[in-house]
Amino acid sequence: MSAADDATRIEGSFAPDIFERKEFRGETTLSVHATRLHDVAQFCRDSLGYDLLLDICSVDHYGSHPRFEVVYELYSIANKTHLRLKCTTGEDESEVDSVCDLWPTANWHEREVWDMMGIKFRNHPDLRRILMWEGYPYHPLRKEFPLEGIPTDVPDVAFTEVAPLAGGPFVTIPTEGNTEVREPRARHAAEIPTTATFIAEP
Repeated sequence: MSAADDATRIEGSFAPDIFERKEFRGETTLSVHATRLHDVAQFCRDSLGYDLLLDICSVDHYGSHPRFEVVYELYSIANKTHLRLKCTTGEDESEVDSVCDLWPTANWHEREVWDMMGIKFRNHPDLRRILMWEGYPYHPLRKEFPLEGIPTDVPDVAFTEVAPLAGGPFVTIPTEGNTEVREPRARHAAEIPTTATFIAEP
């Protein structure tokens, strides 16, 4: 059985809940209504043998509605097939069902999507931030979040002054040069010593 065959079986069982199917470069993707995502995912695990959840990621279609898309990468170890599921959620509700009960590895993936994009997962056993600190008011992978970061007051961390997040390692500047010139380490190359002096401790 191929992923395309599996997709056909899913369509046969959940026809009203599948609103798009794409085949591209040998990969099969099904777009599922968010309200039935958990049911379709469980069918994939129990009936089609997709015993491994490779990844969960999210996409911000800023300016569109529904704004967010959650993407699930499934794999069957026995059949060596890869299947992709997608569902969408709006900016206001931005919530979908957790699949932690189906694949425990979803735990950290869903926490990262919540942390970075602000999409909540219903029935998640421990939905808290995984990269940013609790109480951080932003979701850094949303498209309105600036690349240079946002100054943020974090009084409960170690200090009470504003913590500047600007100038991170991936922030570039508009110039006529290429990417290598715009890259921050190139801009600060003059500040980096070309030789190092090591002093042995007594």
